[in-house]
Amino acid sequence: MTDPERDPRATGDPADRPVPEEPVAGQPRRSGLRNPERAVRGLGAGTLSLEALVLLLAIQPIRVVGGDLSGAAIGAVVALAVAAVVVAGMMRRPWAWHAGTVLQGLLMLGGLLHWSLLGLGIIFALVWAYALHVRRVILG
Repeated sequence: MTDPERDPRATGDPADRPVPEEPVAGQPRRSGLRNPERAVRGLGAGTLSLEALVLLLAIQPIRVVGGDLSGAAIGAVVALAVAAVVVAGMMRRPWAWHAGTVLQGLLMLGGLLHWSLLGLGIIFALVWAYALHVRRVILG
């Protein structure tokens, strides 16, 4: 047996069901997420983790297809991947979002070492910009 007040699928008089609250003017609207801060942190951490994985997996194809990937370029890619993992783990800190933005700029600067790093930098900068947009929409 289900309780009509607790189960929205229960049949009964629609007037008996609770009415969702309307947003009050001047207050931020709710996102519908149980913990929006945690959801946004997960988005940022997931984005940076995916970036680190792609950077590490891209080393060999860049070397084979792209030609001369120097030792400095490989070191820069590994350092950026490690930095992305560290920042992903620090997403609870308020400065981590700024650090992620700086990381995207550094990856684009890696284009000075190899052109493909600029391409990856542009792609991940766009993904990061979308994550920042989602963060702004959810958290206000």
